[in-house]
Amino acid sequence: MKNILLLEPSYKNKYPPLGLMKIAQYHRQQNTKRNIVFAKGEKDPKLTSYKWDRIYITTLFSFEWRRTEIMIDKAIKLVNGEKSKIYVGGISASLMLEEYQAEKKWEGVNFITGILKDTPVIALGLGRNDIGGRTLGGTPIDEMTPDYSILEQIDYRYPVYDAYFGYASRGCVRKCKFCGVPKLEGDQVDMPPISQMVNDIDKLYGTKKDLVLMDNNVTAAPLFKEIIAEIRDLGFTPGSKLKRGRSIKKRRVDFNQGVDARLLSKNPVLLKELSTIAISPLRIAFDHLGTRKVYEASIRQAAEHGITALSNYMLYNFHDSPEDLYKRLVINIELNQELGIRIWSFPMRYQPVTFKQRSFIGDKWNKYILRSFQVMLQATHGVVSGNPSFFGFCFGNNVDEFMNFLALPHEFLFNREFYFSGRGRPVLDEFMSNWNALSEPKRQLLMTILSGPIEQLGIRPTLYRNVLIDKTVDFEIRNIMRFYISYYQADRTSKD
Repeated sequence: MKNILLLEPSYKNKYPPLGLMKIAQYHRQQNTKRNIVFAKGEKDPKLTSYKWDRIYITTLFSFEWRRTEIMIDKAIKLVNGEKSKIYVGGISASLMLEEYQAEKKWEGVNFITGILKDTPVIALGLGRNDIGGRTLGGTPIDEMTPDYSILEQIDYRYPVYDAYFGYASRGCVRKCKFCGVPKLEGDQVDMPPISQMVNDIDKLYGTKKDLVLMDNNVTAAPLFKEIIAEIRDLGFTPGSKLKRGRSIKKRRVDFNQGVDARLLSKNPVLLKELSTIAISPLRIAFDHLGTRKVYEASIRQAAEHGITALSNYMLYNFHDSPEDLYKRLVINIELNQELGIRIWSFPMRYQPVTFKQRSFIGDKWNKYILRSFQVMLQATHGVVSGNPSFFGFCFGNNVDEFMNFLALPHEFLFNREFYFSGRGRPVLDEFMSNWNALSEPKRQLLMTILSGPIEQLGIRPTLYRNVLIDKTVDFEIRNIMRFYISYYQADRTSKD
């Protein structure tokens, strides 16, 4: 009997660790008597359940480096320093292999990069006498049926769980500079039929409500029409429902990585096909104003075909500016009103895929306004709805107002109603009088001071008092700085 431990670091994530679920299935097929244990975080009491023969650790984003580090260090202790028993893979390990290998304390740990598309022995580098190493052929781990049973071993509940998770295709035809997919998955290739995965999951773990496909660019897949036809044949058509006892729930299809507006706008057939399945929401990226034409064309075509629930990923802090971001948000508001649809925007802050902290600052942004926008998003739980009045309240009714909001003391943003329409309004008015009196160069200087030194991670509001008493600093800046002193009290729980 062999004891195998599957580990996910303690970060919060929306979807289950599909790679670990497939590895669990591989080992379960090799020997049903194996103890296969899944744990999330370094404090799970199951970590000491057995003497482990193999530990697998998944990794997610680069900025979760610290939590991942803690997990790997814990695993080394669990195997009493026998690092060859530890296998680390996933997104971060694939994109930052050199960083992981540079850690001397991890010498001897096996780091697996990319997707497990080869036979298990090759993909995991197994020896002939290793666990599973005697079987040289076999189905690639990436094509195996996920083992849903391991999710029952942890208390953590993923926001999305009642779904078939899989891929209709891997890779992407694009080579976007901000994206790690080309390095992680490579060129676009087809995966085995979705129906095979769905049928296997049904037999082993029961019927799931939704179908979540993680393709990076399904609209570019050569077999796109066949993929959509297969989804229809599986019963995921518009309005389809799943009955469980007395409960009846509406089913949905979600290509959760989004579809390509550039392809949709050129080929109306693509959206016509998508309208024949229970897609909700249709996710379309809108990463900068330069793609406005193709984005709007795709949204209009979607509305024509009856797709009214849409969501879009909106990259910011890359080559864009705050003004660019605001204008994109407004375009969605206008499209909602014109077409009678519902677009939810998900602004996504750009971070290089190899940064260990969320510390990257785009050329047209700074730390303070990035934090300001983050505070604004907290009021909307990270989502920008299409309600015009609520949008205006949160983000401003025009670009100038938005830019003014970004410059406000964060206490004003945290306690919006108090300062905007309550007893704190005189304080806001006094601040705005001082702000309007500043020249543009002085405003820029103020933002630089509020952001702190370039090499400093995050914002340190406790340093603002030093500026207030430093008479070498311009008087107008010192005068307005007094409004920011209370920021520390309002934002003291910030991780920045």
